[in-house]
Amino acid sequence: MKTIGRRKFHWEHALQAKKILRVLENTYGKADPMNLRLADTYARDVFGDAVYSPWLRAYTAFNRKFKEGWIPDNFYGTVVVPSMKGWHGKISNLKTVSQLIFGSETFPDIAYFANGLFFSAHKVAIPQAHVEGFVFQNADRIVYKLDGSARGSGIYIFDRKTFDPEAIRSYGNGVIQTYIEQHRVFSEFTSNSVATLRFTTVVDDAGDISVRSCFLRLGRAEHTHVTAEDEVCVPVDLLKGELRREGYLDNWLAVDAHPDSGCSFEGVKIPAFWKCVATVLELHGKIPFARCVGWDLTVDVDENVKVMEWNAEHNDVKFSEATQGPCFSDLKWERLKASFA
Repeated sequence: MKTIGRRKFHWEHALQAKKILRVLENTYGKADPMNLRLADTYARDVFGDAVYSPWLRAYTAFNRKFKEGWIPDNFYGTVVVPSMKGWHGKISNLKTVSQLIFGSETFPDIAYFANGLFFSAHKVAIPQAHVEGFVFQNADRIVYKLDGSARGSGIYIFDRKTFDPEAIRSYGNGVIQTYIEQHRVFSEFTSNSVATLRFTTVVDDAGDISVRSCFLRLGRAEHTHVTAEDEVCVPVDLLKGELRREGYLDNWLAVDAHPDSGCSFEGVKIPAFWKCVATVLELHGKIPFARCVGWDLTVDVDENVKVMEWNAEHNDVKFSEATQGPCFSDLKWERLKASFA
């Protein structure tokens, strides 16, 4: 990462972290100054630079105490990602390669648009005149996702009446997926958008793969899909496969029920949870050279696991670290700073 780009990256992360810290303190009271000083000292002594302090401060205010072993999200982005993933992590930005890599029916991919051509999931070219008939032969609605789409942007939903191949051409390269009819457990929270489970898996130095965190991402009533700007995130207990008591808004303020439906979170069991765990572990085994991956998946009405996308680049660890962390302390990522900071 170039020096100017790195500075801008740290500056943007500092703004995010400080905004969250301010909201938390305005709502729940000031964080203990001693704990904040511990965060500052840890940033300098362990990570080698005060630029990593803002996220540690935000984690501290959220938990009302400081915990050793936390990974600042900007340290993850500037140090861990290039070291533990490199160019292999960037592959996940290309929606068209998922089936090439994984060859898994868990991906709801129907077709792709890339470099001026439509292709089936088996990479057979589809004439544009036949695209509509092909993608709707077994689906009433489809989702188009652009390469590199993230945080709920670059996502378009079509039915037969609204589908337009020329519109897809204008958007750019991406994947056409079947619109998933989600499990009733998720629909009770919100029926307008498909809820997603975000699993984070890692490969340790011995080559063993494990799940480090999981949370449920829920959309709001006025949206057709989950967006980062107003999603509700609920941590999942990895031992029980059920939701914890509180979920969190985009500013990390706690709620014990979905703001629109009023459905409570505590104790709700994730359908097919252990099947989800087995799926992400199996898939990560096919790309172990990307050492940390975020998987967005859901469970459909028939309890089939559907992997909607995967992120092997900067897959955002801050929410997991704040709510379930330290998630990665045994991996000794902080030692990477000497070579990559």
